[in-house]
Amino acid sequence: MNFEQKILICYNEPTRYYDNYLGKNITDSKDNVDLSEREFLKQIALIKKSLSKKYLSVETLAVNSDIKSAIKKILNYSPDAIFNFVESVEGNTNLESYIAGLFDILGIPYTGNGAIALGNCLIKSRTKQILQSHGIRTPKHFITEVNEVPDKNKFSLRFPVILKLAREDASIGISEFSVVQNFDAMLERLNYLYTSFNQEVLIEEYIEGRELNVAILGEKILPISEIRFDGLPDDLPKIVTYEAKWSPDSTYFKHTTPKCPTDLDDNLKLKVEKMAGEAFEALECRDYVRFDIRLNQRNVPYVIEVNPNPDISPDTGFVRAAAAAGINYDQLLYTISKFALKRMAYDTQAAS
Repeated sequence: MNFEQKILICYNEPTRYYDNYLGKNITDSKDNVDLSEREFLKQIALIKKSLSKKYLSVETLAVNSDIKSAIKKILNYSPDAIFNFVESVEGNTNLESYIAGLFDILGIPYTGNGAIALGNCLIKSRTKQILQSHGIRTPKHFITEVNEVPDKNKFSLRFPVILKLAREDASIGISEFSVVQNFDAMLERLNYLYTSFNQEVLIEEYIEGRELNVAILGEKILPISEIRFDGLPDDLPKIVTYEAKWSPDSTYFKHTTPKCPTDLDDNLKLKVEKMAGEAFEALECRDYVRFDIRLNQRNVPYVIEVNPNPDISPDTGFVRAAAAAGINYDQLLYTISKFALKRMAYDTQAAS
């Protein structure tokens, strides 16, 4: 029997914001789209079908820059909760937290992290500041402004370093050329990123070692995944590139494989889980989040990425971790939806 509640699935309308997402020069025009958004769009119908097993009514809304229209549609439907998958507005990720803030203003509970956590996690420099202020280890870094050229005499990071866009997720702009070995190569990469994305760049010391994904659902830390790079050519850096996530025909995709649960000794497992739990609290996260953690050659963990709105399509790492914990896909979506509905119930009681 369905619960007498209405759920609205909100997601960002797919668009092309950049001329290039791969982080390298492209030769095929079919690569000239944001594959992360295109692939997720295929899953919306499946997510709606799953939630419809539990709720009276489930509808979808693609959010674009016509915010007045979106507000009108939301108010007309009057959902009990919003399943929030909005990560950008017409490709602009800076507006992700604004949409969550809009839901707050409308007084409609929504799944996932709140506006402040989303904003803090989008801006990588702010994420690092918060983590460091809580004593949580993250690689040493430097943030450049657009077109800024670092002073070689003042540059203190140790090579190799990895360069990332300061306000993007989904590995946009990350390729085999993102890890550089010297200052001149770094300047060349910076120039490419400035030209292609017109955005600040995060430069951080590259942590050579194992890469772990730690998913948290509510207050439960799910089984830890590891990204394996078995078979990846020796001349390619062992990183999760844009192609590794979204381009099935690429070398990175074929040789970047997850293992869940991974093999960690008990002490290391506890250390990694403790770090993820502390990061969750420090960033004031809620509902569900994924932390990417690297182990250096001495098995010292570093938080390298935080995803406060991780992809939960059926074949993703978060879903894989949930399955390893005995939570099937329908159960996962239902659990996440209940987080929002419980906030609705709490707010109703507080107001009465």
